Formats: sequence, C-alpha cells, structure tokens
Amino acid sequence: MRISVSSDMDQPVARALVEQLRGRGHEVTTYGALSPGDDPQWAVCSETAAREVAAGTADQAVVCCWTGTGASIAANKVPGVRAALCTDAYTAEGARRWNDANVLALSLRLTSEPLLEEILEAWFTTDPSQDDADRQNVEHVTR
Repeated sequence: MRISVSSDMDQPVARALVEQLRGRGHEVTTYGALSPGDDPQWAVCSETAAREVAAGTADQAVVCCWTGTGASIAANKVPGVRAALCTDAYTAEGARRWNDANVLALSLRLTSEPLLEEILEAWFTTDPSQDDADRQNVEHVTR
C-alpha cells in the first residue's frame, strides 16, 4: 500500500511511524518536518498528504501534529478525504469500520510507540463495513 505521511515536527514517534509502516511493507512518502526542505506547517503538510489520497497517488495517509486536531482539520478540507483523529486502537478500528476513514490523524504528544503499534494494527486489519446504513452515511459525507 502507498501511504503519505506528514508531520509538522520531527519527533521520535513520527520517525517510529515511518519505520513501522515500512516494516509492514508499505511504500511511504514523507512530508513536512520528515522531509528536509518541505514546509513543516501542519496545515500545509497535512493537506499535501491528504491530496495524495484524493488524487489516488496514495492509498491512505497518516497526518501528525502536536494534538492531531489541526492535522485532521487540514486533511478533512480536501474533498474525498475522511480523516479521523485516533488516540486509541478502538477509535482507529471504528474509524475504518464505520466511517471508511482513509486518513489517520495522530497526536505527537499523546501517542507513545506501543500505542502507535496498537493503533496501526487496528487501522490496517479493519475493513470498512458493508452494512447499508454505514455505507449510506459514508456516501452522505462524500457528497
């Protein structure tokens, strides 16, 4: 899977995110503070990663900032993106299952490396629901 990753700060958990994704066999493209010379502002790098998903050049994205809130807001401004701020594995599983989220937003402040592993495991092992009501909700927000 091709995954775009952005972070407004070069933090250990952001580097661990890239390592864990690559360790899972994903092709990772980095933006912001993780890519020397890029604009590290959360609004800019999160939007850039999200646009990759909307354009189809990335299958999913993970956007990070100190709280995760700004990164999720910026990503959700991109049409076709459903970004979810996840602070635990249960939320990540629900975001994939019920919301068919295609962008994971993470807090650099709250996410430890063990928690990151749990969140990624839930995110990548959960498929979107095929339930009619769930699909209708996703279609509604897509419109």
